[in-house]
Amino acid sequence: MDPDALSAALLAVLTPIAEARREGSSAGLTAADLPLERPKNRDHGDWASNAALKLAKKTGANPRELAAEVADALTAVEGIASVEVAGPGFINIRLDAAAAGALAKTIVEAGAAFGSNDSQRGNTINLEFVSANPTGPLHIGHTRWAALGDAIARLLLASGATLVREFYINDAGAQMDRFGASVLAAALGAPTPEDGYAGAYIDELGRRVLAARPDLAELPADEQLVLARDLAYRFQLGEIQASLEAFNVHFDVWFSERELHAAPPSGGPSLVDEAVDRLRAQGHVFDQDGAVWVRTTDFGDDKDRVIRRANGVYTYFAADAAYYLNKGDRGFAHKIYLLGADHHGYVHRLKALAGAAGDDPDADIEVLIGQLVSINGARLSKRAGNIIELDDLREWLGTDALRYSLGRYPADSPLTLDPEILQKRTNDNPVFYVQYAHARTHNVARNAADSGVDRSEFAPELLVHETESALLGALQEFPRTVAFAAEVREPHRVARYLEELAGLYHRWYDNCRVIPLGDQPVEAVHRTRLWLNDATGQVLRNGLDLLGVSAPERM
Repeated sequence: MDPDALSAALLAVLTPIAEARREGSSAGLTAADLPLERPKNRDHGDWASNAALKLAKKTGANPRELAAEVADALTAVEGIASVEVAGPGFINIRLDAAAAGALAKTIVEAGAAFGSNDSQRGNTINLEFVSANPTGPLHIGHTRWAALGDAIARLLLASGATLVREFYINDAGAQMDRFGASVLAAALGAPTPEDGYAGAYIDELGRRVLAARPDLAELPADEQLVLARDLAYRFQLGEIQASLEAFNVHFDVWFSERELHAAPPSGGPSLVDEAVDRLRAQGHVFDQDGAVWVRTTDFGDDKDRVIRRANGVYTYFAADAAYYLNKGDRGFAHKIYLLGADHHGYVHRLKALAGAAGDDPDADIEVLIGQLVSINGARLSKRAGNIIELDDLREWLGTDALRYSLGRYPADSPLTLDPEILQKRTNDNPVFYVQYAHARTHNVARNAADSGVDRSEFAPELLVHETESALLGALQEFPRTVAFAAEVREPHRVARYLEELAGLYHRWYDNCRVIPLGDQPVEAVHRTRLWLNDATGQVLRNGLDLLGVSAPERM
């Protein structure tokens, strides 16, 4: 019996009791209104409910008396071994071993699908993260946003959302011309422009541009700049894409800012031009001093925003507006932006933009701000000179250690990682601890096969050891953990769950044998425990996958 089934049973029992006490008092009550919690002390049972405390006032009943009435009715439900009332009206429920143990087979048969849920079904989401300028390598900040953004995407997809991972390429504006001029100077052996980009990676791009176009120096100066800029942009973007793929982060859409400013092939206004007209039609655009403004203060912004200057030049806000509207045009009702710590000012701006576009700023847009991350002893990139590169970190610490560690903490908390711990093959290293538990489940399964223990028999009523009860209780929590982590956009909840599960598995391993001792015969309990072992391995594997971390079978 899983938590959903138990909540449904609780609802079925409580509804007639509530109606008998006060007519209509249970109207509209659903299983979702009756949350279950796992008691911290397992001696109190498998599940606890405060339903009687919540509904006592509504029904005009004494909470403890109502709890006792519910407890009496629950004891008749199949799969429930006992129910006790504690304190002022808490209901502690203990499942019988067969009902609790049946979960092991359910998990094994569900495989990779176990943990998936429908809590986000119907939500169409555009998730934008990383979105670095294509003028240099990805750095340590991008590394954190990549790990968090991809894990959030995996959680939302596992919870039934329709979602696209999107990278916004900031490939328009003055920084691209400075980038192109810097690469051109490197290619031609000229000094770096005063406001240009420096570093060995610029020299590398210059050599690549020259190799692609040996005639570069012979071209007119304006053509040289455009060619160097566009070739270097293509090369650098390719490096960014390769870095992310190596970090196990895949984007469905790479959206170019240039698309917002370009006139369509059929002619007519650009997306930025259209954005001004569309916002004006919503009634939130006004003209003042020759410029065009959006009255974002109507939606909580600290000041109104200029969208087009008096000289006719669009602001960055214009591109933000066109991009936001374009996301809606592509069918995304909900937009999530994961931005760096230096983008706090964008929160009110983007929410105000959603309101000016006719959307609900509280429902249709989320802006998540990630805080800074540092790694003790990390060296600045030899190529870029002033940053710590993603590629260097990945080669130093490994994708798994980085992704797990970055996903293990809330996005809004500053973070310093200790590379000495991340490289340890001991229980002090959280990712090793969880991966080792998964590898151990496979080792147990291999040894079981060699000893003639298979899954030909399943007798869940035999899973009665206290460590089996605790392990099964944790396994039951996985789907709810996934759904809640998706709802609050917090992958660290899955990481912490996996660490708890790994600890419970190790304690079970120390107490319950899958393989009989010596010449003892293989019995039903051994075969049933193999189901539990394999179920735990499956959940560990599913959870690690949600964090973009591998689940090795041997360590």
